[in-house]
Amino acid sequence: MKVYHGSYMAIDNIDFSYCHKKRDFGKGFYVTKILTQAEYWATRKGEDNDTDGIVTEFDFDEYFFKEEDFKVLRFDGYNGNWLDFIVLNRTNRNDKQAHDYDIIEGPVADDDIATRVYDYINGKVSQDKFLSELTHRHPSHQICFCTLKSLQAIKKVVKYDFEYNLKNITKQIILTLVADGCFEKDKAADTLYNSKTFARLADKTTRFYEKDWTEIYKLLSDEINQ
Repeated sequence: MKVYHGSYMAIDNIDFSYCHKKRDFGKGFYVTKILTQAEYWATRKGEDNDTDGIVTEFDFDEYFFKEEDFKVLRFDGYNGNWLDFIVLNRTNRNDKQAHDYDIIEGPVADDDIATRVYDYINGKVSQDKFLSELTHRHPSHQICFCTLKSLQAIKKVVKYDFEYNLKNITKQIILTLVADGCFEKDKAADTLYNSKTFARLADKTTRFYEKDWTEIYKLLSDEINQ
């Protein structure tokens, strides 16, 4: 199954330390099979971080839904069990995960739904009323990989497309230069675009665009330090 993750940056390695608690299915790495949903989140996260946002594509092996060594929970729609599980995770005040599942699949509690979730928690709306409001919602989908073990079920799709990779590598390097405190954003962009490293990256014949962005970043760092 092709699945997608929308963010302000390309995802090369999944790092749980960047994942937040109190999400629908708890702390974990979230993807969706609905591309437009991932594109929406990429745009939103991009705006929050002053970038265009990027969708990273992955292959998910559905075999792991049935793998005996994995604890899996799947919701086929909005129902009482789904709602109770959402509440369990969104109200969890402990540092530890509120459950012990490896992989969880189900619909999304987006911003509007999340608001009603808290109305439900506070007794302002009944479960039947809450679920009836979701009858005509547009389809949504998410899979949460909750444990390190679960990550063996997902693999990034590597695209050796020149324009696509050049754009993603460039964005990642600029973001990292800023995050590392090396430069302000405009200066970081100027430094990269005027470097010999970028000239080599932009030259198709070098095939630098097929490399991991961290390799290109190291070359640029070495050039700057010289």
